[in-house]
Amino acid sequence: MSRPILYLAITSHGFGHAVRACSLAAEIQRLCPEILLMLVTTAPRWLLESYIQGDFIHRQRAFDVGVIQSDSLNMDKDATLEKLRQIRKQERSIVAGEVNFIRQNRVGLILADMPPLATEIASAAAIPCWMMSNFGWDFIYRDWGGEFSEMADWISNCYKKCDRLFRLPLHEPMSAFHTITDVGLTGGTPRYATEELRAKFNITAPADKTMLLTFGGLGLQEIPYNNLQQFPDWQFITFDYFAPDLPNLIKITDRQYRPVDFIPICGRIVSKPGYSTFAEALRLEIPIVSITREDFAEAKVLLEGIENYAYHQILPPAEFFQGSWEFLHQQPHSPRLSTVLDKEGNQAIARAVLSYFEVNS
Repeated sequence: MSRPILYLAITSHGFGHAVRACSLAAEIQRLCPEILLMLVTTAPRWLLESYIQGDFIHRQRAFDVGVIQSDSLNMDKDATLEKLRQIRKQERSIVAGEVNFIRQNRVGLILADMPPLATEIASAAAIPCWMMSNFGWDFIYRDWGGEFSEMADWISNCYKKCDRLFRLPLHEPMSAFHTITDVGLTGGTPRYATEELRAKFNITAPADKTMLLTFGGLGLQEIPYNNLQQFPDWQFITFDYFAPDLPNLIKITDRQYRPVDFIPICGRIVSKPGYSTFAEALRLEIPIVSITREDFAEAKVLLEGIENYAYHQILPPAEFFQGSWEFLHQQPHSPRLSTVLDKEGNQAIARAVLSYFEVNS
């Protein structure tokens, strides 16, 4: 039997897509250590290594742009459109280069999250392309109208060539896809005991007064850290390298640690709308405080999802950025639905991938 080789194409946008793809890759590797993982992404290697403990190949390539942003909330639509135009112009050469690489390395399957060109690459290489996501980039761009509508049509046509979509919870309809398998939540699993983390980082506040501030890989420049001084009996945790030194703010700068490792010791996490953060909090059943986000279609879907399935507080941006954080004195709202989301998305997709390789070895 030849060694199975999986090519994971990951969208070039923030860290969330890389986090969920790497969480899945780690589960695949756990179940089948002999599989060769090829992660094709511009996400930094340290991020990939923080989720995947075994060996993998990191191929730095970008097949899409996502949204160009200065931080986790502020988007540059003009720059995004210009980059999309460049990728469309270079489509043939991008596809040809990857087809050569795939054939030389005898890749058996592409699994993408969520670059549209992955389907074109797979088609030209005569191998299947599976995808995993809760939204498509056509959904984001179509909402912006204008020239983005044409880009959305191009992307939808790419997605139509996908052989199988694993649709994650908190999703839009994803109507471009013909074959859809709904799966549970994906995400990382904490690696450390809560007592170990509390001792190492001197976290002495009880869980209901411990809060994680996490705004994705791009961070957020204008977090009003001065508000923390109004809550001296609370402890706040951040992965922001540029956060000020405050007595009740713990800065995590060691890259072996990830936000998901700290979620279990917190009573709440504060975030912007993002699938990976929401999914990891839902998997660990920790309340979510989220600011709203305009002009990004996925945000509305995600916020409806946490209203339905999580203990939650949803804040207008002004309340978070200019307010005095009165929300900390209030209890989170209960989920609207009694339904509990399936938490086994990593396992379901991993088993499907390995079953494919067993049948086609």
